[in-house]
Amino acid sequence: MTTSLGSRRSIQVESASDRLEGGEYAIFTKFFKTWLYPFKEFSLKGFEAFHKVVRSWASKKFMTGCVILFPIAITFYFTWWFIHFVDGFFSPIYAQLGINIFGLGFITSVTFIFFVGVFMSSWVGASVLGIGEWIIKRMPLVRHIYNASKQISAAISPDQNKQAFKEAVIIRHPRIGEYAFGFITSSVSLQSYSGQEDLYCVYVPTNHLYIGDIFMVNSKDVIRPNLSVREGIGNS
Repeated sequence: MTTSLGSRRSIQVESASDRLEGGEYAIFTKFFKTWLYPFKEFSLKGFEAFHKVVRSWASKKFMTGCVILFPIAITFYFTWWFIHFVDGFFSPIYAQLGINIFGLGFITSVTFIFFVGVFMSSWVGASVLGIGEWIIKRMPLVRHIYNASKQISAAISPDQNKQAFKEAVIIRHPRIGEYAFGFITSSVSLQSYSGQEDLYCVYVPTNHLYIGDIFMVNSKDVIRPNLSVREGIGNS
């Protein structure tokens, strides 16, 4: 009897404590849902908004850095590649002589090109160049590539009297409301019953500068931007 009575008392005490703990838990849960949970939602929303702002700011700054560094990197890359390319012309000769100095081939190539320009400016050089062009212009495929390359070289030549492109212009092409960038190569006068009409032969590049079309355009329909031929080639 004593044992069973003690057991019942202990069970009753435990049940009372459980009810007390359960009541406290219910009160805490109600307090949390009523007062603390809205602050939790507010803090989560604030953190998400802050995260979005920081991510947007970081991505914009990263893209700004890419936009600034990309052209600089490309310029240095192609400059370095050009130096290596030109240096490779005479570097094997120096390697055979046991001389291994980086940049020496590049300096030699630039010096060689300079003396070629000096030689070709003379009467003897012009004669040699004329014979070489006469041979090249009789080759079926090579002559077209050479003629196109020569026109581009003449367009940026420091000798203004030999320029293939006289002026950079804009014409209406291919339809009304659309425009194309081109270069005046020559001018002609068209005689008709209504009188004389001055026309320009305008070269309009297509995919790149070596391929294009020639259009006969009235001089009144030509728009002249404030650009030199070299600037026009850079924009085409």
